[in-house]
Amino acid sequence: MTQPNTVTVHILDKEYCIACPADERANLESAARYLDGKMREIRSGGKVIGADRIAVMAALNITHDLLHKQQRLDQEADSTRAKVRDLLERVDGALAADPDGQLL
Repeated sequence: MTQPNTVTVHILDKEYCIACPADERANLESAARYLDGKMREIRSGGKVIGADRIAVMAALNITHDLLHKQQRLDQEADSTRAKVRDLLERVDGALAADPDGQLL
């Protein structure tokens, strides 16, 4: 029997009971499904043997993906900031070039 704030997930044919706030249950279940899929993918490749090694490889792959996406988001944020700065400079330039303060 599970406790009210416990979620049971299945990862690579094993059952894990994890304490989890009710509002995070869906996220935990989704994360468990994702991890299970990654671990099964590695296991089916046949090059890694043993649940511990499969788990480490899955963790490394997931971490690599996360860091790569974070790096891409950081680059996009830098690009967006540069575009906003450019637009602000253009607006400032247009306002400074209009001696009467009327752009129309």
